[in-house]
Amino acid sequence: MTDNQTWVRPYGSATEAGFPVAVTDAVPGWRHTSLRVAELAPGETARLDLDGSEVVVVPLSGGCLVTAVDGAGRRHETRLAGRADVFAGPTDVAYVPPGSRLAVRNDGDTPARVALCGAVAGRGATPPFRHLPATDVPVELRGAGTASRLVRNFGVPEVLAADSVIACEVVTPAGNWSSYPPHKHDEERPGLETALEEIYYFELRAEPGAVAAAGPAASGADPVAYQRVYGTEGRPLDVLAEVRTGDVVLVPHGWHGPAMAPPGYDLYYLNVMAGPGAERAWLICDDPAHAWVRGTWDGQAVDPRLLNGGYR
Repeated sequence: MTDNQTWVRPYGSATEAGFPVAVTDAVPGWRHTSLRVAELAPGETARLDLDGSEVVVVPLSGGCLVTAVDGAGRRHETRLAGRADVFAGPTDVAYVPPGSRLAVRNDGDTPARVALCGAVAGRGATPPFRHLPATDVPVELRGAGTASRLVRNFGVPEVLAADSVIACEVVTPAGNWSSYPPHKHDEERPGLETALEEIYYFELRAEPGAVAAAGPAASGADPVAYQRVYGTEGRPLDVLAEVRTGDVVLVPHGWHGPAMAPPGYDLYYLNVMAGPGAERAWLICDDPAHAWVRGTWDGQAVDPRLLNGGYR
């Protein structure tokens, strides 16, 4: 018997008023992070009172107007240009401090989908409202060969000042594996590992090149991927999930990976992390049984699909 029922949230199974995807501390045992995804028609607005949480606003498709009134009554407003979809390249994002009243409005003429990546704040003084342009988002290539993937680090400590939240997004081309070797971050070990719970939010598409080659046979494509999470000897956990666009997998602890993109289907996931430690840092350790795989990448080329600019 697996733990999928506890830690996997298929699209439509975890909602909140105004948000068809919502993961919050309403989940038993979930304390530090949150994710809400708004699907906005032109002119539609999503609103949220942040109280003690901070948020990074991430357009998934389309753009939006972000307005926030912070705890001191100061009003901030910025427009996020966004992007056509999550495979089209990085997006600009906005950091909204805790205690703010947040409004996200689709001011365009096409539907928009916007993620609100949240974390409980409380380490001390938090940074002010900020707009981070897409041009300032570092794009990192990880792995090689069939373990090649692309990471957009818009919400990591080295890029975005925040109290607790850490966020990034990963694109894995069809047929590749990412979040690999399996790794964990569930203990406070100074300089080695930080304790962070993590949210994976997924989107998928049929690989354009494969669709073009298949022609009409691809009309019934059903983009799907797989995510693995498993525990340690002292803290057992067993998740193996088939995921589609809008699905969420929660990682309370333990090893997680691989995230697998079957041939024919490109995989995107958005990661949101935070934890109880005094340091805001993403420090991980690999599963010793699989860490050796990193050494096999030496001399292998990065997947050329990630080098042509199409995913950047």
